[in-house]
Amino acid sequence: MGSLASMVGRIYQAFSPPQVPDKRGDALKFGILGAASIAPLALITPAKSHPEVIIKAVSARDRTKAEAFAKSHSIPEVRDSYEDIINDPDIDCVFIPLPNALHYEWAVRAIRAGKHVLVEKPSVSNSAEAEILFNLPELSQPNGPAILEAFHSRFFPAWSYFRSLVDPANVEHANAVSMIPWWGTSKDDIHFNYNLAGGSMMAMGTYNLAALRMVFDTEPEECLSCQVHAYTDGVHDKCDYDFQAKFRFPNGGVGEAASTLKGPTYWTPSHLTVTQKEVNVADETLPQTQVMFRRRTLTLHGFVHGIFWHRIDITDANQVRDRDTGKVIRSWEKTTYHKAYTFKEAGGEFADLPGEPFWMSYRHQLEQFVNRVKGRETQHWISGADSIAQMKMLDMAYEKSGLGPRPSSSFQV
Repeated sequence: MGSLASMVGRIYQAFSPPQVPDKRGDALKFGILGAASIAPLALITPAKSHPEVIIKAVSARDRTKAEAFAKSHSIPEVRDSYEDIINDPDIDCVFIPLPNALHYEWAVRAIRAGKHVLVEKPSVSNSAEAEILFNLPELSQPNGPAILEAFHSRFFPAWSYFRSLVDPANVEHANAVSMIPWWGTSKDDIHFNYNLAGGSMMAMGTYNLAALRMVFDTEPEECLSCQVHAYTDGVHDKCDYDFQAKFRFPNGGVGEAASTLKGPTYWTPSHLTVTQKEVNVADETLPQTQVMFRRRTLTLHGFVHGIFWHRIDITDANQVRDRDTGKVIRSWEKTTYHKAYTFKEAGGEFADLPGEPFWMSYRHQLEQFVNRVKGRETQHWISGADSIAQMKMLDMAYEKSGLGPRPSSSFQV
């Protein structure tokens, strides 16, 4: 009962965090492009507990919708257009939670206007756009704008702890699975609009692919297979609603990813399972005629939204064998379980990093975004090269599926 009460209390506080009564005088002022449903979770709520972040303005294609959104979330100003946001000298940062196909244009425009950019993932529609966006000359200027692809899950303490357990060169197999129940989406959603760069790989699937890249700590050499179920009716054409993909990595390991936007009625947490190659383990208690081997399997349950619930399972399959014949003399398994809602719980090199048990991954992400903009050291960051590599992996999977990469924007740089 205590554990349940703790979970309920943590989740309640995550969505109703203590508000900073007096923001700092040099707080960053954010403008939001679009009255998107993800904005409260991704920025507005996390900003409440951050002393250096103020949500100043919002704009939307429909001003009435923007006004209702601003009133609901206590945003003081509503602007007529996205241009009004990015051209305002009193706004420091722009959050872009627009449909995927609009990320590229408005991220470029915002950077050229000198704004720091937090852009929802996937950062753009395809790798060609990513190459242009993340290599804009403004981004390499001293004291120039910063841009971050909002892969919030990668900032959560449990992820840092999990990665510290993985030996990338020794990974034999990894499998990342996520889902959204069928009732969580509808055919008219932007996820199923090809011209808006929709598809399950662009939605939940991008988390899965990033997870594989992180545990192998390198890029895939080839997409071995990619099976999809996709719509074929006009506006929904070429939009996958589920996929299963398999990739080969440079160390010979295989990474698999699967996700669906039409999953079973009951939501189940995402999970990532990593199997490492068998290794010889020194054990001085064994006679010289025997040798011990260990194969470790690591699972991170809840790798997308760890604040709700997550668990790290460490399973060691041990065998003692005859040194000469290889005959198994003894075998046993041992599993331990861990959680890390804070960096203190993650321990090791992470122990002194800031955070509270109620901080969502979005709040940790915001902490590092502010640190980068303010010129301070960041605990974790997603570089432009990383975001380009992520889009190349998505393109690789879409090519293999037969659907092809998502179309480029008509916006010209």
